[in-house]
Amino acid sequence: MAAEPKPEILAAFQAAKGFMPVVEGLALHAAATDAATLGLPLLEVGTYCGRSTILLADAARAAGVTALTVDHHRGSEEQQPGWEYHDPTVVDPEVGRMDTLPTFRRTLHAAGLEDHVVALVGRSPQVAAVWGGKLGFVFIDGGHTDEHANGDYEGWAPHVAEGGLLVIHDVFPDPAHGGQAPYRVYLRALESGAFTEVSVTDSLRVLRRTGTGI
Repeated sequence: MAAEPKPEILAAFQAAKGFMPVVEGLALHAAATDAATLGLPLLEVGTYCGRSTILLADAARAAGVTALTVDHHRGSEEQQPGWEYHDPTVVDPEVGRMDTLPTFRRTLHAAGLEDHVVALVGRSPQVAAVWGGKLGFVFIDGGHTDEHANGDYEGWAPHVAEGGLLVIHDVFPDPAHGGQAPYRVYLRALESGAFTEVSVTDSLRVLRRTGTGI
């Protein structure tokens, strides 16, 4: 059984801005710890303010690998003004747009994890297009439209190494509980024959690469 994060890491996770519940966070940390044994980088798509990054970075630190996190830091659709998840405290007053990068940096600093994370600032498909290496772990938690969820999957799933993990957040089979784009990507991954489900924790799905392709 994977070791749970130390109390100070869990406290930092809970103190950070973000939306992931603790039970899903523990499952994410366990998956990242498992995947880190491959000796390859751990990557997440959708940094926001670094809440889940703390858990990936802690697992990466323990294994001597690097956590990577991809985000343009301008907020996803549901985080824009007038939408349910908008937070006016992360709007840059000078340009009038969201900018979660400073908050993210403070989050990592407070957790003592800055040296274990590489922040890739840009749009996921553009970053994926220039990424050449294999990854032990890919966590898809970016934009929740079909365009963005499929773009994240198509950009990053090919880089998951044999035996590596693909983790998808906000998977809701029932439309009454949430948007369907991550669920459709999850089904796509299973139907590809390339990935086999490992665990389900509320809306978090953990899949292992057991075949080729996407």
